[in-house]
Amino acid sequence: MKKIAIIGAGISGLFFANLLNDNTDYDFTIFEKRSTIEANDGYGIQLSVNSIGLLNQIGFKNINQNEIYNPKKIIFINSKNKQKICDLDISKFNYEDSKYTTLKRSTLIKFLLKNIPEKKIKLNTELINFTHAKKLTLSFNNKFIENFDYLIVSDGVFSNTKSIILKKNITPEYFKSVAVRGNLRNYPNEDISLYLGSNFHCVIYPINKNNEFNFISIIRKQLTNQQLLDKNLYDDNNFLKSITQELYKKTSLDLDSKLENIKSFPIYISEKLEVSDNKNIFFIGDALFAMPPSFAQGASQSIESAKELFDQIVNDKDNFYERRIKRISSVNWRSKLNYFSFHLSNPIIVFFRNFILKVLVKNDKFLDSYLGRIYRD
Repeated sequence: MKKIAIIGAGISGLFFANLLNDNTDYDFTIFEKRSTIEANDGYGIQLSVNSIGLLNQIGFKNINQNEIYNPKKIIFINSKNKQKICDLDISKFNYEDSKYTTLKRSTLIKFLLKNIPEKKIKLNTELINFTHAKKLTLSFNNKFIENFDYLIVSDGVFSNTKSIILKKNITPEYFKSVAVRGNLRNYPNEDISLYLGSNFHCVIYPINKNNEFNFISIIRKQLTNQQLLDKNLYDDNNFLKSITQELYKKTSLDLDSKLENIKSFPIYISEKLEVSDNKNIFFIGDALFAMPPSFAQGASQSIESAKELFDQIVNDKDNFYERRIKRISSVNWRSKLNYFSFHLSNPIIVFFRNFILKVLVKNDKFLDSYLGRIYRD
């Protein structure tokens, strides 16, 4: 029996473990440096059909339907006057059993944890060193040492494990943007509302059938190195108030008294894609490559990367990284293009952007190329 170590109990690591769960040829252990796995936060994520089809392979189609939502459209809105620009029918990419889905991240984490025995997860455990002879010998902070056949690194964009494996300091790049997120109740629109503004955009969408909505805004903002290094800054009430007030001034949305559980955080992305030349060590999810969030593919790509690696290790399908690099390239440039077009500020350019949007959302050939290649492939 082959032994697999999974570093990080996020979406990609937990999904990979679920795929292995019933395979008697492989035994896995998940190592998580935190003392708990975050499964109670109310913030939302979006999952396109490419990832829903994969989740269905481990029983997602049987999830309580009141805990998820299937929006049919993305509605583009002018943030200044709240006038609709156009809407995009995303339901055309759905399959009968795989539909565009929004939900709480915690709902997905709980689902992924459901079938993993507690003994398979070691909390408060962080990799500090490794050697490779016939086996991978992993050493952890609690003096735990064990041999494994494979090491799967899935501990996110700030992966310290990646630096240990590659024997150099790997740091993500600040994307010169800050996110503000929170929760709303009883928002009037039941689809995805995308507000476009000058150097920012906001997204509001339902996360279940209980009138709960997710709010997230990405604001272009330069922070100093001192601010980026201050881990307590983003929980500071004064900083949070300054960010939210800046947001409220930019938009006509009446959010001041409606947003709950507000948090802010800087956006980090991967500067470049780096991998190990060790054929028994792999990176997946954001530990492999983190992209801007403006294409809503972070969770879906984490799930995809875990499935592709499973196919390589278990089903003898070659070229994991080659396939991933092509996929990442396709999604990454779309994410950056969306970010650029969502944040335009010149009124003349915005006018033409809006005109082009109205044309493109009705152009099936364009939509199949721009969205279909990602959602359905």
